[in-house]
Amino acid sequence: MSAASATPVQALQHIKVLDLSRVLAGPWAAQTLGDLGAEVIKVERPGTGDDTRAWGPPHVTGPDGEPTGESAYYMCTNRNKQSVTVDFTQPQGQALVRALAQQCDVVIENFKTGGLARYGLDYASLSAVNPRLVYCSVTGFGQDGPYAQRAGYDFLIQGMGGLMSITGQPDGAPGGGPMKVGVALTDVLTGLYASTAILAALQAREHTGRGQHIDLALLDVGVACLANQGMNYLYGHATPQRMGNAHPNTVPYQDFPTLDGHMILAIGNDGQFARFCAAVQQPDWGADARFQRNAGRLQHRAELVERIRALTVTRSTRDWIALLEQHAVPCGPINTVADVFADPQVQARGMQFSMPHPVAGEVPLVASPIRLSDTPVRYRHAPPQLGQHTDAVLTRLLDLSPEQLQTYRDNGVLG
Repeated sequence: MSAASATPVQALQHIKVLDLSRVLAGPWAAQTLGDLGAEVIKVERPGTGDDTRAWGPPHVTGPDGEPTGESAYYMCTNRNKQSVTVDFTQPQGQALVRALAQQCDVVIENFKTGGLARYGLDYASLSAVNPRLVYCSVTGFGQDGPYAQRAGYDFLIQGMGGLMSITGQPDGAPGGGPMKVGVALTDVLTGLYASTAILAALQAREHTGRGQHIDLALLDVGVACLANQGMNYLYGHATPQRMGNAHPNTVPYQDFPTLDGHMILAIGNDGQFARFCAAVQQPDWGADARFQRNAGRLQHRAELVERIRALTVTRSTRDWIALLEQHAVPCGPINTVADVFADPQVQARGMQFSMPHPVAGEVPLVASPIRLSDTPVRYRHAPPQLGQHTDAVLTRLLDLSPEQLQTYRDNGVLG
């Protein structure tokens, strides 16, 4: 790209993705690739489309204030895509999708294990006509193992993968019991792992000339993302328990009550704790052998936390944050979602933006967090209406005539 070029080159603008997935994990991966420049063709069922189109309210409203039928959920994970409606339960529809796959670099699907084989749209079938195809299968439990045929859902996996056993208040405490995370985190993480794996497979293809099959399971991702808690168990041989907002490996690292609400202290090393003690004018804590080192603070967690709680309730959240930030002590408020989008740092980073939508006017969206200096993320398409691009994509990629498109519609193959 020349310095004078008005349009920056995107990292994946040479890549075409066929998105056969729906709901969240697969679409999240496809949207990430689309943000990076890939052309993403989302194949949906005629008449209904992606399940999440119906997951409202809330719905996107048009300029007249009336709902458009597009759910907010659908809008969160389908920008930078073109919607094509094809019924691939019919042989003609299967042939169209196979023809699209021949034109694409990547296929993403999240049907049950083996579910697309009956339509000739599995990896073996599509790689036979396009050996360079990178084919990513996202399932609940993977392509093999005793649970391979089970359906997998984020909530189910948060339970089975151990996340809920370490999330929430301890048993016996008010509100105690297992708790899921407030978003479908396993789905989102699986989507991110999927996009990483796809990029790795595309890079490998540059050397081997071959595509490959990616087998991603929500349960595998859930286990992998236990992170330090998983390793705590493997090395410490004690099963991690729910600790509310406390941290198993460092103290103080949790929420504390204030005069007008709550705040977070996230003290991750002994130097930060020493600065905290100086800031709150409690030199005795910093000099106490029980608290000087993290190992001691872990051993005497209950006593130290009780002392800090008695102190933090004497000032407002805002006052504490102003004081502690002056001493480089990690701290912060517990924001509502409304607070998040009003936060000056979030606004400065442009994490909310808007795009023109064909029926809703300007629609708000949450930005990608990826910042690339030379090939930045671009927002080319708002989340599409169902079948919005069917004719344009099939004409451009498969050279179908208006008469052929109409015949397919007459046969119920296209929406």
